[in-house]
Amino acid sequence: MDSAISDPHNGSAEAGGPTNGTTRPPSTPEGIALAYGSLLLMALLPIFFGALRSVRCARGKNASDMPETITSRDAARFPIIASCTLLGLYLFFKIFSQEYINLLLSMYFFVLGILALSHTISPFMNKFFPASFPNRQYQLLFTQGSGENKEEIVNYEFDTKDLVCLGLSSIVGVWYLLRKHWIANNLFGLAFSLNGVELLHLNNVSTGCILLGGLFIYDVFWVFGTNVMVTVAKSFEAPIKLVFPQDLLEKGLEADNFAMLGLGDIVIPGIFIALLLRFDISLKKNTHTYFYTSFAAYIFGLGLTIFIMHIFKHAQPALLYLVPTCIGFPVLVALAKGEVTEMFSYEESNPKDPAAVTESKEGTEASASKGLEKKEK
Repeated sequence: MDSAISDPHNGSAEAGGPTNGTTRPPSTPEGIALAYGSLLLMALLPIFFGALRSVRCARGKNASDMPETITSRDAARFPIIASCTLLGLYLFFKIFSQEYINLLLSMYFFVLGILALSHTISPFMNKFFPASFPNRQYQLLFTQGSGENKEEIVNYEFDTKDLVCLGLSSIVGVWYLLRKHWIANNLFGLAFSLNGVELLHLNNVSTGCILLGGLFIYDVFWVFGTNVMVTVAKSFEAPIKLVFPQDLLEKGLEADNFAMLGLGDIVIPGIFIALLLRFDISLKKNTHTYFYTSFAAYIFGLGLTIFIMHIFKHAQPALLYLVPTCIGFPVLVALAKGEVTEMFSYEESNPKDPAAVTESKEGTEASASKGLEKKEK
């Protein structure tokens, strides 16, 4: 998981572009400011809209849009799995040809990117379809076994509008596959980030603290302790990072001197911020205090990351600054409001867990029977 923010100005070729030994002219202050501001804005969009969509996702009944719930055990193991994956990629790039690895990865992310972008734009595109549009429903169902032992492997529901969105996303996919253009990269990166924030749900605040705390150590170690993460980020030609050229004003859309931000620095704090939005809604106070506080904390933390990176001219582990702010600010607000207990006792059940579904059905049946009893009386 790429989770560093990098700034390749001052003549280096650290994060993209030609590496033929030529020295780049220094980026202009205007170009640097535009790149930093654009990265910050692009990071905020999937967090804000992904958090809003996560609320609808948690309430939804469509099996294809069910969120994946992260438990405390998952959170504790995640930094270890991420470290093994990162180190594995690093060794692959050292041993095998970078060209062939990136070709395989490009095909893999081509498919994933199309699906992610299609899912992202579908709600927006639905507003543009006329009422007379012939919209048919489809279901993709794969099962295993038969009779009572039949088990669903894939159950995906979609319609004609979704197929149109898939076609539009495929155009972006082909553009990315053929040109590797930074705009196509960012469209896929934004789609991955928004889908991650929407569909990955933490089950409680404690799990969020475990996940962010573990990845805080992961990020610091792999950026400051080794050159592994920066090397993988430079070698990995896939939309796992957002990029923006610092020489856009000089070269236009063909600019190639990029600053970059790993998607991990968006998705990981983003799922914690989305959890706090759902916690806000559970309080039923018609305020989104914790969501706005954590959102402001993210802006402050990422802004601090960019400032430190600009001062020291070195790639920074963004989670070093984002984790303390995104956890610290909301907890301080909870302390001031006397709601720390409510915050840490808030729990979300996994909608894919059969026990949770059974429990929910039993609760619904109990409520219905009580209602019938009252009517009879």
